[in-house]
Amino acid sequence: RQIVQAEKLGFDSAWVAQHHFSRSEGGLPAPLVFLAHVAALTSRIRLGTGIVTLPLEQPIRVAEDAAVLDLLSSGRLELGVGSGGTPSSFIAFGHDSADRAAIFERHLATLRTALAGSPLPGDSVLYPASHPLTERIWQATFSSNGSRRAGQAGDGLMLSRTQPRPAEAPRATLSDIQHPIVDAYLSSRPGELAPRIVASRTLFVADDRAVARRHAEAGLQRAAAALKRAGHVFDGDTLDDLIRATDTHVGTVDEVIASLSTDTVLPRATDVVFQVHSVD
Repeated sequence: RQIVQAEKLGFDSAWVAQHHFSRSEGGLPAPLVFLAHVAALTSRIRLGTGIVTLPLEQPIRVAEDAAVLDLLSSGRLELGVGSGGTPSSFIAFGHDSADRAAIFERHLATLRTALAGSPLPGDSVLYPASHPLTERIWQATFSSNGSRRAGQAGDGLMLSRTQPRPAEAPRATLSDIQHPIVDAYLSSRPGELAPRIVASRTLFVADDRAVARRHAEAGLQRAAAALKRAGHVFDGDTLDDLIRATDTHVGTVDEVIASLSTDTVLPRATDVVFQVHSVD
């Protein structure tokens, strides 16, 4: 319903995440299946995965499902992939989370080979063909090494809505952390290819500031414990401390616009994506 409404309001794209075994993280283990349903209800809005956890997938099957979905949606799929961030999910799939970077690299190479129409083992070739999707792969990363890899491959770069602060700089801004990631991506990307950078940001807008803050406090307080376990550094427990630590833009329309305008990474992005998580 949200995506149908977003299309009516003129939004360019809608992105859905993949999370296994966890209702609180989003509860959607099969984003390509879900987006196939959305494709039948919409006609214009682009449909993106943000992201498919590629180490937990069979990459040729991802390529096949993506190719079919791209045909069903008349070429509207944007294929975002990443290495994943929930260690417990890897155990159920028979993997060690410590190996996810190496698995991701192998699976991404296979996915790219399949989508490009190049021969796979046994001289098999992907059907249906989906060559255009090779130009719509996005890589999500927290690091300059990851963004450099995305740039060298000619892929898009997906920037997270928040990132853990280094212990030596607990009050660093998200822009401080992400500018080097963008720099590495742009410096490694082939010159003939225009950059593709999507910056995800958390916002919650309401007509009334007090209402917005009340909803934000309920969600952010509940999420704080999990964020701390993931490496976030909190130097206080007030609502404003949580808003700052989680890079949340909250308030009236004018307040959120003013807050976003201080984010110096956004002018470098080609696309900006908004999400409400973790606000109630």
